[in-house]
Amino acid sequence: MNSKLYFLILLIFTAISLKAQETQFTHADTLRGSITPERAWWDVMRYDISVTPDFDKKYTSGLNKISYKVVQQDHPNFMQIDLQQPLVIDSIIYDKKQSLSYSREGDVYHVKTPAQKIESEHEVKIYFSGKPHEAIRAPWDGGWTFAKDEKGRPWMTVTCQGLGASIWYPNKDHQSDEPDHGASLTMRVPKDLMAVANGRMLNKTEHKDGTVSYKWGVENPISNYTIIPYIGHYKNFSEVYTGIKGDLDLNYWVLDYNLEKAKDYMPTEVHNLLNAFEYWFGPYPFYEDGYKLVETEHTGMEHQSNVSYGNWYAGGYRGRDLSGTGLGLTWDFIIIHESGHEWFGNNITTNDLADMYIHESFTNYSETLFLDYVYGEEAANDYNYGTRAGIKNDKPIIPAYDVNAQGSGDMYPKGGNMLHSIRHSMDDDKLFKNVLTGLNMTFHNQTVDGSEILEYVSEKSGYDYSKVFEQYLTTTKIPKLQLYIDAPNSKMFYKYTNIVDGFNLPLVLKGDEEKIKIIPSSEWQSVAIQHKNQYLFTPWRIERMYYIDVELLDNRD
Repeated sequence: MNSKLYFLILLIFTAISLKAQETQFTHADTLRGSITPERAWWDVMRYDISVTPDFDKKYTSGLNKISYKVVQQDHPNFMQIDLQQPLVIDSIIYDKKQSLSYSREGDVYHVKTPAQKIESEHEVKIYFSGKPHEAIRAPWDGGWTFAKDEKGRPWMTVTCQGLGASIWYPNKDHQSDEPDHGASLTMRVPKDLMAVANGRMLNKTEHKDGTVSYKWGVENPISNYTIIPYIGHYKNFSEVYTGIKGDLDLNYWVLDYNLEKAKDYMPTEVHNLLNAFEYWFGPYPFYEDGYKLVETEHTGMEHQSNVSYGNWYAGGYRGRDLSGTGLGLTWDFIIIHESGHEWFGNNITTNDLADMYIHESFTNYSETLFLDYVYGEEAANDYNYGTRAGIKNDKPIIPAYDVNAQGSGDMYPKGGNMLHSIRHSMDDDKLFKNVLTGLNMTFHNQTVDGSEILEYVSEKSGYDYSKVFEQYLTTTKIPKLQLYIDAPNSKMFYKYTNIVDGFNLPLVLKGDEEKIKIIPSSEWQSVAIQHKNQYLFTPWRIERMYYIDVELLDNRD
């Protein structure tokens, strides 16, 4: 990337950070959201988690064996371990033999460690227990869910995006550090229950007390918050999908009384999503771990290779069309949207929660791309335009960094509309597709900063989109395009208002047979036109391609 563009991107993200710092945050926010000295010196290699939930007592106990590598020569002899109250750490064993001492500061434990050499590898086994926080309205509020199915039987799971995986097990609770060598989750449950988790089942162990342990594991790096248990009266069916990289194992885990319904419904939806998303984004990122849908009590979440599903086997979002067009009822929102996160969120993961728009904006736009693949561009334009009804423009999408802060919920529809605008500004779907597949190849199984994604989009497309990102992600202003048609002189005059300085979104105005490309600025510009081209300037046509307001003027005064 050229130095000028890199400098612009750096300025934008520095300004965002300084602006957001005006909000008051606590020391606890900094401990949770930043790379503290006690986090910086060690790199997580693997998590091996075990948990035993008690449904009646709403109590859990277990351990997490954290394998890690020392990555700094000089470092404090303390390790930050996160575990949110009211759960407690019972003991910590270092390298299978030594007990470690620790102190608690809110939701953080400061663990005293022996001297360790750089590049050396070690493990700590952290035993924990307690009555965990229960989700009030999963998945929007995180924690354990202790529910009952339609037959009154136990049904348990966890949701923890944003709130953090430390709400239910001890870990290094920062998105920037995924376990390089994957993770496992072992659940010990009564023998009449089935326990499902990420990836593939590794083993099943029956115990003399009438409980059974199910161990599941993934080979790929994985975000802490997407490691999730599902426990209930599940039944399984499976199939194989032939994708870009060959055979992909598909598994469906549903409540026993929904088995036949699921067999009739789920495979078609999943095949459609894989056809569309492998076309737009490249191969499914986790062939080694397979793809799985698991029925859950809440609406659904993007748990890696372990997507939760609670959309009642119906189109839309539990029967609602978020676009208001009717198009949203023709496909299952949860299956499509939450599976879209396998590419954006699980494959490409943000280092900081402040950049969560990379997860949600791109996945929101995956809905539009799915419709484009199935129904074509005009249907996609209509759907995307319809989702603007959900944009509040209440606050910027990007909040403060290093404090685990989340920005406006506009990161979903507004971020998706930003990407729709960028796509149409390129006027080259092959190029746009190459950008999306390139992102997933270049940043495969990586954590990223928002600046890296902006830099990649700009460099790959050959156009500096830094001011476009700045406009839509850091302000609540909707750009306005003013047009004045000087028919006698066969000219069109145009300019932007309500924009950040330097906003430069290109517009390709399309008619039935012709098109004109312009790059408006805050100053009046003009382009020669033909009288028959005036259909190109119809506001509703432009607004369905770009998230801007269009105003036709009678004059330029």
